[in-house]
Amino acid sequence: MIITAIPVGFFAGLFGIGGGLITVPFLYFIFQTLNVDQNYIMHLAIGTSFSIIVPTSIVSVITHKNHGSVDFSVIKTYGLFVILGVFCGTVIASLLDTKSLLLFFTIVVFCLGAYLLNLHEKTKKIKPNFKLIPRIVLGAISGIISSTMGIGGAVMNVPVLRYFGYPINKAIGSAAAIGCIVALFAGIGFIISGSYLEADLPFSIGFINIPAFLIFIPITTIMAKVGANTTHKVNKSKLQRMFGIFLYVIGSIFLYRYLSF
Repeated sequence: MIITAIPVGFFAGLFGIGGGLITVPFLYFIFQTLNVDQNYIMHLAIGTSFSIIVPTSIVSVITHKNHGSVDFSVIKTYGLFVILGVFCGTVIASLLDTKSLLLFFTIVVFCLGAYLLNLHEKTKKIKPNFKLIPRIVLGAISGIISSTMGIGGAVMNVPVLRYFGYPINKAIGSAAAIGCIVALFAGIGFIISGSYLEADLPFSIGFINIPAFLIFIPITTIMAKVGANTTHKVNKSKLQRMFGIFLYVIGSIFLYRYLSF
């Protein structure tokens, strides 16, 4: 857990992600070796991941805010529709086949990665233009995917914000803030659902494992600050390419998981 927490925190700050893409697979493996109830391993991994994302994202957001890279107007509108998507996603996840979700997520991540790798920074500054209808539709989709995969949603929100004219630094900072909202509401949902199902999981509240939470938080919060500060020292176009490559790596991991399912 300690080894895993270091890159989770750093990438959370660097790319504005919650870290769930790294945390969920590792927690799944850790809980499996500890002989946690097979029926609830994935639930516990996702729920615990969301609980870790909340404080990690807060540190990341504060650091990005100090650099003037968080647009709270986006969060107030777009973020609300993401929350609605989170609630819908918790229902949809129980109805869909896991393998189908893996394939869908893989395709989305590859497409977003290709978009960022081929997007050129405009020499002339353009004003962000993110209208209501796209905010509703894309916010809901982001929330649905995030809640079913145990992630903060930055892998989708950063490319979305870039498409509508936000500079890469501001897209990352705002995505981190949105991810914090997603994790908070999804985490509450996993506490409630775990308690409702009366899952007998050791040292856990609902589907959140307390020892994992306590081990991850001190490390991820420190590393998130390091990652967020690094974001503002890297060339914007280089940072965008790095994010695109990062998405391809994540997509490849999920493709492997899909093929070996």
